[in-house]
Amino acid sequence: MTSLDFASVLDAPDSTNLHLLDLLYQDLDALDFRLDPIADLLGAEAMEAFGRDQIAPALRRLSQVGESQLALAEAISIFQLGQSLNALRLDRVFTRTGSHGLRELGLIEEHQGSYRAKVALTPHASDTAADLWVAHDLGAHQRPGVLRTDHVLGIGHASTTLAQITLRPQVARALDLGTGCGIQLFHLLGHAEHVTATDLSERALGFTRFNLLLNHRQLQVDPLNLDARVSLRAGSLFEPVSGEKFDLIATNPPFVITPRTTDEQELFTYRDGGMAGDDLVRSLIEQLADYLSPGGSAQMLANWEIPEAQSSWHERIEHWFAPELDVWVIQREQSSPSQYAETWLRDSSQTEDLEAYQVEYAAYLDDFASRSVARVGFGYVYAARPLQERETSRVFEEISHPVEQPLATYLERDLRTLHELRVAGAQWVHWHLEVAEDVTEERHQRPGAEHPGVILLRQGAGLRRTEILDTAQAGFVSACDAELSVNQLVNALDALIGEGQENFTQNLLAAVERLIRHGFLRKV
Repeated sequence: MTSLDFASVLDAPDSTNLHLLDLLYQDLDALDFRLDPIADLLGAEAMEAFGRDQIAPALRRLSQVGESQLALAEAISIFQLGQSLNALRLDRVFTRTGSHGLRELGLIEEHQGSYRAKVALTPHASDTAADLWVAHDLGAHQRPGVLRTDHVLGIGHASTTLAQITLRPQVARALDLGTGCGIQLFHLLGHAEHVTATDLSERALGFTRFNLLLNHRQLQVDPLNLDARVSLRAGSLFEPVSGEKFDLIATNPPFVITPRTTDEQELFTYRDGGMAGDDLVRSLIEQLADYLSPGGSAQMLANWEIPEAQSSWHERIEHWFAPELDVWVIQREQSSPSQYAETWLRDSSQTEDLEAYQVEYAAYLDDFASRSVARVGFGYVYAARPLQERETSRVFEEISHPVEQPLATYLERDLRTLHELRVAGAQWVHWHLEVAEDVTEERHQRPGAEHPGVILLRQGAGLRRTEILDTAQAGFVSACDAELSVNQLVNALDALIGEGQENFTQNLLAAVERLIRHGFLRKV
């Protein structure tokens, strides 16, 4: 299987004509069809509304532009807002490609005497030095109606979130499992010698190939030898790469939990895995260790069910990971069954037909009730195979407040610190520490009280964690100026305030280690 297998897929952009793709690149470049110029033309309010899938403010703004901005406005109108243009206007806007070329590429179709877009074209900033142009299916706000079941999703919140949490080491081989229109693939090409991109949908791989060739300059791939850096493969989960190993895996899998009403049920392939409950996520996680090279890591987004009888949100998923993997799972939010149903029915534009909507809504609730599901969790999953056999780590934490993206730098810092603590063993107590620059302290007390009732330590960056400190911990942090070692400070506090407190030193050291792991304190 080579990339040529996906050059001409039904209802996907056609990427067989490299010359025509090059003309389109030149037209988009000449139009300055990029994020900043589009934002400048539309204005903040219209851009914010467009981010909420509302196009009326953008249409109003475009109707007011002058002749000098008309070409860019009309390119936005057809490929971002789903409006129609006649052949004459298209030929004037896309002077090299022309309406004929746009038709041949599969980007437009005839509609009521004019032409409308068959796909959206969206600027996207990757890890490269220049913006990319990404073809994907039009959303319901651009083309009204229920989405097609093989809908190829564009640049959404999930895809940008995964890109922002994915670690970026230089690697030989990376895997983008469930590539869609290729967003993760484009980012991975910035630091991987070769990337394998898979998808269950051959149509999605057709979009991916088109996007790779349209942006081959920015992505530094050879359009005449695409397979030298990229391998496109069709199939489910790990089937297309059976027996292979990768240094980095990034995946935004079709994790949405969808009620299974019949065996022949048509699903939205971009989000529905076709398995009951969270079995797809479980299956994917259980196989990770088999596909990671020593020293390799995987990052993914996932949903998981939380049954009524479960004592903690992570009780079930702890057992999904192979024992030889380091694991870090961050739960970002929880939804009730009804909230979950509403979110995903709205996502697929299934809210127009009230009767069908009620039937689908009830199916979601019945499905969750059949497994006694109380909540559904969503979050980030990190797993890594150590270079050498050793005791692995397991971290499950809940962070529901807003965080600072991109997170990858801060995740790398915490992982690096965990490694340094592991290597140091018991000797970390001889480290000299200082307080991280983004950390602040808050003290809360009732009016007239002699001492604060609550002392908080807050991070201003990254995961923006908050720690509640007792008096000893607050005293330790205040004294972290790199002059005395951890051991010296703890001994001093033990002599000063620890008398009579059981396990004072042990408890304080445990708290200090946690503050180090979470980035509040750092080794000098």
